[in-house]
Amino acid sequence: MTVFRGPPGRPSALVSWWRRRPPLGFAAKVSIAIALGLTFVITWTTLSPTSSSQQISTERTYFAAEIADPPPVSRNATSGHRKKPSSSRGHKKRRPPARSHRPNATPSPDATASKANRTDPESMPEQEPINEQEREPASEWETEPGEEEEQEKEPELAVPEENGESNGKAPKEEDEKAPDLESVDESNVLDGDEEDFEETPKSKDSKKQKKKLPPLFSPAAHYHWKLCSAKSGNHYTPCVDFDGDGSQRHHERSCPRSPVTCLVSLPKEYKLPAPWPERKEKIWYANVGHPRLSSYVKDQSWLSRTGDHLVFPPEESEFKGGARHYIESIDEMVPDIDWGKNIRIALDIGCKSAGFGVALLEKDVITLSLGLTSDQTDLAQVALERGIPATIGSLVSRRLPFPSGAFDVIHCSECNIPWHSNGGKLLLEMNRILRPGGYFIISSRHGDLESEEGISASMTAVCWNTIAYSSDDVSELGVKIFQRPASNEEYDLRAKKDPPFCKEDQNKATAWYTPIKHCLHKAPAGIEERGSEWPEEWPKRLETYPDWLGDLQARVAADHSHWKAVVEKSYLDGLGINWTNIRNVLDMKAVYGGFAAALSSEKVWVMNVVPVHAPDTLPVIYERGLVGAYHDWCEPFSTYPRSYDLLHADHLFSRLKNRCKEPVTILVEMDRILRPGGWAIIREKLEILDPLEAILKSLHWEIVMTFRKDKEGIMSVKKTTWRP
Repeated sequence: MTVFRGPPGRPSALVSWWRRRPPLGFAAKVSIAIALGLTFVITWTTLSPTSSSQQISTERTYFAAEIADPPPVSRNATSGHRKKPSSSRGHKKRRPPARSHRPNATPSPDATASKANRTDPESMPEQEPINEQEREPASEWETEPGEEEEQEKEPELAVPEENGESNGKAPKEEDEKAPDLESVDESNVLDGDEEDFEETPKSKDSKKQKKKLPPLFSPAAHYHWKLCSAKSGNHYTPCVDFDGDGSQRHHERSCPRSPVTCLVSLPKEYKLPAPWPERKEKIWYANVGHPRLSSYVKDQSWLSRTGDHLVFPPEESEFKGGARHYIESIDEMVPDIDWGKNIRIALDIGCKSAGFGVALLEKDVITLSLGLTSDQTDLAQVALERGIPATIGSLVSRRLPFPSGAFDVIHCSECNIPWHSNGGKLLLEMNRILRPGGYFIISSRHGDLESEEGISASMTAVCWNTIAYSSDDVSELGVKIFQRPASNEEYDLRAKKDPPFCKEDQNKATAWYTPIKHCLHKAPAGIEERGSEWPEEWPKRLETYPDWLGDLQARVAADHSHWKAVVEKSYLDGLGINWTNIRNVLDMKAVYGGFAAALSSEKVWVMNVVPVHAPDTLPVIYERGLVGAYHDWCEPFSTYPRSYDLLHADHLFSRLKNRCKEPVTILVEMDRILRPGGWAIIREKLEILDPLEAILKSLHWEIVMTFRKDKEGIMSVKKTTWRP
């Protein structure tokens, strides 16, 4: 502080005056204090005009009570024109940025779930009852028929772009930014779960490092489609066909370097499949016909081509005497195998007629048939056309896209797989995906002694017990049944520690493009570990939430209640879908399997796909008695064209923002795997749903029903037979 003074030795005039002034009275002092106070207030108000608006913005962002009541500004759907969000910089009542307003976006159960996603995980248990109450009605999309039409006619107001919300990458692609995996307003996933399932920790500074991203789909883009020129034609499967030549297959999954943006052609005489269960016994040959299939049919007595149909006699299969007799012989060998009770999930390796899975359907067992890409007689496409659960994959050097301890039973009949070769690596993969205490059933023709000896040695190395062996004169098959140890006691008694135990950093859960290691995973030891106890009998296991879930039990239960209400009150009656023609269903972003569980009473089966960049909830799905697989939707799915009758995409595209190089390829893939006449249910934010609708119209899909509310919307669409 600087003090001005007069000449030395001489008091200044101001000081002289101060010394001569009379003392101030009390009233004068009070007047001066009031004047100074008013001056301070006026000056502060002039220099800080936005302080009150900042306080309002903070309160609206923080208090959860306002989440159910979004501001009415720019949200009136009855307005006759579109408005751009105004930027009233410097005004007291300016609108907060989009990121600040996001918690107030949607007064729906979806928004309530999103609110829980952004709160402190430690406070989540207190909010779960609220979440469950708000999510359970799930009537947000329910309207009267007249109201649905009215909503479609009403123009929507423009939604401001969000400030850089990244939706996550697979662990192998994560960088220092570590973007959040979740986007807001999702209907059935809670971000708190990521701490329980996600292996890669998030960066604390991720929010500060986010950048503004462009829209997922450009609203100004125009699409001109063309047919794929692959030699495999209407059977083109991008990550399986070798350079587009259907006569050769990749030994491993290998996707094209450039994203697939072409459309797969349709068979010339394509016809819609018959309703279930009629399609189980006969299908249109033109839908699946190709030269290899034609030559294969000629050599099989249990498969015949009658006119335009491919017929599967119910009492015949690739098993002599029928699949029912074959399963009955297994029951006699191991009475502990109680199909449809303690055995619910089975994997059938090497898909032919899928007779094993068809026979087990009658016993309430869901059998996933795995068609091998190296098998020239793979009939997985035929099985899917019949409505039988099937997928395609390879057993070479990589893990299958399933979680550890997933299957109750693994079956392999004459699949000609060298289990004992290469140090028994393929058997080690079976050991990973088979539930502790689960059964491995293998059958072969008489005289295959060399294979049997090699398999027996490999089984001994992994401590699998041979619990039954029998030769059946009717089927002419030798059947061996092995059981994986339920504990580690037998492993500890091994005289030779080969294969060695896997190291702790060799995670048995990761399965996407993960090489098979020559090591043995231990069985779960603690009661808090998944797989240490066998699940409840079916169907109790569907709604029984095991102890190892811990605090997630309430989340899974809330997810189950939510989707049960949505399916019963909206999906089955309110979307215009004829469910009698629906058999194969694909949930493109399953979380806990709530959507599939809600359809368990219907005559459908659901493939639950858990994206590889999302929290790993697939083990929960299998624990509930449902099937699924891991997948990265930036790549084509491992299935044939026209595999599914219905696709369900609940906020899938929100997850993929800033992940896929060309997000439109996801819609191209949806067009490939959905059959003509099939349906898709898409739930999304309006900023994504609106351009999605334009792209689907360019594909000539029929928009049957749309409903919008605030920032959210749902769309029911039907694929046509249009091809460019």
